[in-house]
Parts: sequence; C-alpha cells; structure tokens
Amino acid sequence: MKDAEKPRAGDKFCCLSKLKVFLLALSLAYVGKTMSGAYMNSMYTQIEKQFNIPASLVGIINGSFEIGNLLLIAFVSYFGAKLHRPRIIALGCTIMSLGCLLISLPHFLFGRYHIESSISSQDNFSVMPLCFVNQTLLSLPTEEPSTECEKEPGSLLWIFVMVGNIVRGMGETPIMPLGISYLEDFAKAENSPFYLGCLHTATVAGPFLGLLLASFCAQLFVDLGSVDAEDITITPTDARWVGAWWLGILICASLNLLAGIPFWFLPKSLVKEGETKEPEETSKNSLVTLQENDTNEAKQTMYEIAKDFIPFLNALFRNPVYMLFICITVLQFNAFNGMISFMPKYLEQQFGKSASDAIFLMGVYNLPVICVGYFFGGLLMKKLKMNIYQAANIAFWTSLLEYLLYFAAYWTVCDTSPVAGLTVSYKGIEQVSYEEITLLAGCNRDCDCPLKIWDPVCGNNGITYVSPCLAGCKASRGTGKSMVFENCTCVAASGFSSQNVSAVLGQCDGGEHCDKMLHYFLILSLVCSFIYSLAAMPGYMVLIRSLKPEEKSFGVGIHGLASRVFAGIPSPIYFGALIDTTCLKWGTVTCGGEGACRMYDIVTYRWLYLGLPAVLRGVSYIPSALVLLILKKKLKSEKQVLLNAPVEMQNKVEEALK
Repeated sequence: MKDAEKPRAGDKFCCLSKLKVFLLALSLAYVGKTMSGAYMNSMYTQIEKQFNIPASLVGIINGSFEIGNLLLIAFVSYFGAKLHRPRIIALGCTIMSLGCLLISLPHFLFGRYHIESSISSQDNFSVMPLCFVNQTLLSLPTEEPSTECEKEPGSLLWIFVMVGNIVRGMGETPIMPLGISYLEDFAKAENSPFYLGCLHTATVAGPFLGLLLASFCAQLFVDLGSVDAEDITITPTDARWVGAWWLGILICASLNLLAGIPFWFLPKSLVKEGETKEPEETSKNSLVTLQENDTNEAKQTMYEIAKDFIPFLNALFRNPVYMLFICITVLQFNAFNGMISFMPKYLEQQFGKSASDAIFLMGVYNLPVICVGYFFGGLLMKKLKMNIYQAANIAFWTSLLEYLLYFAAYWTVCDTSPVAGLTVSYKGIEQVSYEEITLLAGCNRDCDCPLKIWDPVCGNNGITYVSPCLAGCKASRGTGKSMVFENCTCVAASGFSSQNVSAVLGQCDGGEHCDKMLHYFLILSLVCSFIYSLAAMPGYMVLIRSLKPEEKSFGVGIHGLASRVFAGIPSPIYFGALIDTTCLKWGTVTCGGEGACRMYDIVTYRWLYLGLPAVLRGVSYIPSALVLLILKKKLKSEKQVLLNAPVEMQNKVEEALK
C-alpha cells in the first residue's frame, strides 16, 4: 500500500480530518449531481418544445437517466466497496460532466428555432388582410405530409439528449452507495445520522441552485445572442416559447468536473473516528494489520471478490424489513418522480405561468423547507439516539399526516381562460372537444384557415382563439408583440357588444383568481414538503440499520437499483403518456405530424396529475404498517433476551438496539 493511502492515526488535511474532507467533497458532488438532475427535470418542457416531441417521448428521455444508472448500480455497489472508493467516485463525476456536455450538443447542431405562426414575418406590418387571403399564410405544415420530412435537419437530435442522459446516469452511479458506505465505515455510530443529514442538506441545496439556474435560463430565448429581441413576437408565457436550456447544462458540466477533483487525492481507507488517539504501539500494530489486509486484498482475483455475490443477494432477499422498505420506496418514488417531472408543465397549464416563473416558484417554496426538514430529521436522530423501531414510527406517522394534507390540493384550482373550439363553443358555451373540426364555425368557415397551427390571440371578449384566422380577423395593425387584429367576426359572433371587435397576440390571462389559487397551492406544497422531509431521515435510517455492516454498500445499491427499475424508468414514461391523452391541441412538425402539445384539458390533467400519486402513495402504507409490526415484534424479542442476559451482554444489546 502506498504511503498516501496508509490510514494514519490523526491524519489531517488542511486542519481537517480526512473524513471531514471526504464529507465536504461528497457534499459538493451531491450538489453537482442533484443540481444537474433538478435542472434537467425542470427543462424537459423546453426540450419538448425545442424538438417538437410529445410528453411520452419526454418521459423516455427522462427515464434514460435511470437506465444509465441501472447499467452499473449493482456492480458498482458490490465491487466498488472492495476497491478504491474515492477514486471511483471521482471517475463518476468526470463521466457525469461528459454526459452534460453531450446533452447540450444538439443545440449547436439544431440551427435556429422556428416559431410556429400563421403570420409571415415579411407581412408583419401596416394593415394586412387575414381571413380571406391565403397567400398571407406561411408555407408551414400543410395537411399533406411532406416527402422531405425524414430528411429535416434536427428532427432526431433529441437522441443526443437521451444518450447524454444515459451517460450522466452512469456517472452518478457510484456517488451515493460508495459515499455513504465510506462514511458509515469510518464515522462514529452517533455521528453517522448527522453526517447523512448534512448530505441530505446538500441534496436539497443542489436542486435549489439547479431550479434557480433553470428559472434564469428559461426566461432567455433559446437562440440567445443570434436573434434580435424585436423579432420575437411571443412571450415566456406562450406555449411555443423555448428557453436557453442548453446554457445551464454547460454550467452543470463544469461543476461536476470540479467536484470530482478532491476524490483523486483521498485514501482508500481511514482510521475510524474515535480511534485516532491510540497509543503509539497499538497504532503501529493496527497499521501492520491493515497493510497485511491490503496486501491480501491486492492478491484477490475478481472471482474471489465475486464469489460472495449470490450469498449476499440471498441474505438481502431474506431480510423482510429490507424487502418491504424497497416496496415502499418503489411506490412512493413512482408517485413523486412523476409529479416532479411534470410539475413545471402543471403550473404552466393550470395557473397560466411561464416556465421561468413555475420553476422559480417550485424552488423557492419547496426546497428551503425540505433542507430544514432533512437537517432537523438528522439532528433528531442524533440527539434522541433512536432505535430502528422508534425511527420507523416517526417516519410512518409523519408521512401519513403529510399524505392526508395533500388532498387539499384538489381545492386549489382555477378556471383558465376559455379557448374557442376547444373548451368553449364560438358562442361562449362551455364544451370540451378533442376534435379539430370544432375549430370551424359559421364565423370562420369561409376563411380557409389551417387547423393545425397554434398561434393564439386573445379577443376583447375574454375568449382565446387558436389563430387570428380562426378568430375571423380581417386585418391587423402594428408590429411585433404589439400587433392588434381587427374586424374579428368570431369575437362579434360570441355576443360581445362593441364596435371594436379586435384581438391581441397571446392567450387571455386567467385573472386574479388563478394567482390567488396558485399561492394557496404553493403554501400547501411548502407545508407538505416540510412535514414529509422530517420523516425522510428516520425512514432512511430504517433502511441502513436493517442491514449488517458488510451488507450496507451492496444493500444501498440494490435499493437504488430497484428504485430505478420499477420507478425511475417507468414513472415519467407512463405519466407522460397519460398526460398526452389529455391534449386538446397539438403543435405541428414540418411534415404535418403531431409535435408538442400546446394545450391540455386541464380538468382531466389535474385529476391524473394529483390522483395517480395519491393512489400509489396510499398503497405504500400497507408495507409501511407491516414494517412497524415486524420491528415491534423484533424489539420485544430482543428485550426479552436482554432481561435474561448477564449485565455485560445487556450493555452490548442495548448498544445494538440504538
């Protein structure tokens, strides 16, 4: 073993013990990986619109990260614990950085983003006829598919994002299982919950920074620096707006690369906390023993390392608390992963917010309180020195309280502005239609309007129309965002009594009621996030303490593997597919097919978005109750053994129970 890797008593680095240096470096790595993850999750709606793809395909891209993680998690968790853990973590950070760079690559290959519109840029001036003059329409998608469709540049560039996400997932694999097992091996038992609480705090700080970065980037137009602001006729609240999603992922790549550097210089093993002030003779004996063990480990073949794989796996499968905990995690991860992945879209559609505002509000209202909850959850475990049964009790009842409060979200709703032909008739009567034919009415039937284009205008009657042509507008004045459409026959047909029947660019505002309901929703989300985060640390300690010391690294890895296979990969895919079923108006691609959804049936969307997680979480409380029963029975049995044991044995059992 090299001198740099000898675990010397009292070994320091810049006035800090090397375990503390490892904790700081691991915290930075957690910030980097969670910042990248939160940034990507909040930017999937931008990627959806950039490449004009449905939510189900976005779900596959989202799940591809978990596929990358899945490819390596079992092997890294088992073999990594027997190798140089800090250096494997360093390699993982470098691979994550490479994955982020690959994700951003399509932007530089895609070319300029073309905004779907029914108005030609060269006709964007003075008074322009709209309803009766077809030549003013852009040569955009027609009803007939184009033979050039498959050759369109950039039509498949989303594959780079998916592959980059897979690579990013592979890089993240060793950070959690190897980092936690390294801390558990060399930290005092009473310090371990506090250290893990610090990591959970870093796990929240990363997403907070990621969401702030995403909010900033989402308000910048995707072609930053190459398009004149005056040429952009849409606002960030428009369903066609695409933010500069590629910019933030480059920043994440840099952070992940920097986070991996300290791990290259940390040793393979350390002296356990509390054993650093050993007598000199004992220290030397310990070092000799460790050197001998290291020499023996170096002589081990991969076969000798791997021969215990099946027995370890069998032992985990026979551990009822561990297996039930995996069931709980899978069910709850399915619920939360699907919700978080599509939360920006929900806030945009339900409350009429821009992507930038939705992402910012998610971060400000949820993540700080989650951070506080994680910290106090870990501190509570440290101060009270809870046993596994007490931790499970706190996790169960706290989580159940949050679950019951969650149902109040069904009352935090608002009625979005009506859209003629989709949510109301042209006469203003409420009706929901998934058929394009309802976009036509007597007021626009002779206009020969394209039905697939989404270019919304807000009539001065408070109703949104899919395009100026479908609003029956005969003329326009002004330029850019200030353009006004006049003589709109469909606005007049709705019974609106005014001499000036006009419309302006963009959808109508939802009004003050939506802002009020949004604040109620966010406050409820804040309270629920805090309560649930208090339960997270005790719940995680149930997992850790249900495993033997030699099983921890492998057990945490298999737990992560199951979470990804049965939740991380499928949940965004089926959530996305279900959300697609609520689409009222699809965008178009150049060949005339369906692109990204522009508008949803918000009532059905709401029931799916809130109802499916409620069902999944409700089912998860069945295995949770079984865990409590098993631990209670086990604790009672151990106490009985304790009463019949000698005093020295009683002390050991009491320590084990803690």
